[in-house]
Amino acid sequence: MVHAKRWTLKKHFEGNPTSSNFELKTVELPPLKNGEVLLEALFLTVDPYMRLAANKLKEGDMMMGEQVARVVESKNSALPTGTVVLAPSGWTTHSISDGKQLEKVPAEWPDTLPLSLTLGAVGMPGLTAYFGLLEICGAKGGQTVLVNAAAGAVGSVVGQIAKIKGCKVVGAAGSDDKVAYLKKLGFDVAFNYKTVKSLEETLKKASPDGYDCYFDNVGGEFSNVVIPQMKKFGRIAICGAISTYNSTRPLPPGPPPEVIIYQQLRMEGFIVSRWQGDVRQKALKELQKWVSEGKIQYQEFVTEGFENMPAAFMGMLKGDNLGKTIVKV
Repeated sequence: MVHAKRWTLKKHFEGNPTSSNFELKTVELPPLKNGEVLLEALFLTVDPYMRLAANKLKEGDMMMGEQVARVVESKNSALPTGTVVLAPSGWTTHSISDGKQLEKVPAEWPDTLPLSLTLGAVGMPGLTAYFGLLEICGAKGGQTVLVNAAAGAVGSVVGQIAKIKGCKVVGAAGSDDKVAYLKKLGFDVAFNYKTVKSLEETLKKASPDGYDCYFDNVGGEFSNVVIPQMKKFGRIAICGAISTYNSTRPLPPGPPPEVIIYQQLRMEGFIVSRWQGDVRQKALKELQKWVSEGKIQYQEFVTEGFENMPAAFMGMLKGDNLGKTIVKV
């Protein structure tokens, strides 16, 4: 019999998550039925969306999320033992799947790239950056792109794709180390939003003519300062609002409606699962190519040990990470 360790939501979050919100449980998995496989987790991801998605769970439910896993036992001929897959199994060391929601890591995956990148720059965060920037914002060469949380898993890829496409890129991050990292990635302007005297003046200095595209991961007051500096017909891709996820106070009022009306701005929220099939595969191939060519550099913030999943999650929400937060089992 196989015993799986699972992190469950013991108590719904109120404000910042704490260790007491989580409980580690051990469950015995049943024998495999025909068509099923037993998966063993290799790498797991923690992402900002989980803070919101957990609100939909019942207390006692397992935390959700993707993992890179290996098939360790199989009764499914399409997924022999040893196959490496992406699996939406949640925060668990072992799981049983009928194979329908599994995605094989491509056979041509280069040995030079870590498998964990399928949870990062060549996975959900990379796709989020790709479609948010190119489809929602429609960024083109010569335009100016602003991205916040720019040293994170999504933001760092947004900036690098924008540079590949010939844009001017301005990035905001929350520490001097992160700002140095953004400059190394080729951002034209990078600043620490926590230490600048005036966000409004910093943005004006970075791009006196304003911004064509704003890729928003943060929301809240930051966005209220940015939106009046958008160019006419500017596009705003609302990917996340991490500044508000742990807030227990009323949210700040939104941007002035007259700016949105008279500047004729387009704001659109999106979830990356909108893009499936061929367009998704094309994007993954392009992301993998850019990473292999060194056009997209990546940084992983790796925590060792499944028992440290909650700590990795809480640290990511506080901005402890540089790049993509990964837990290695």
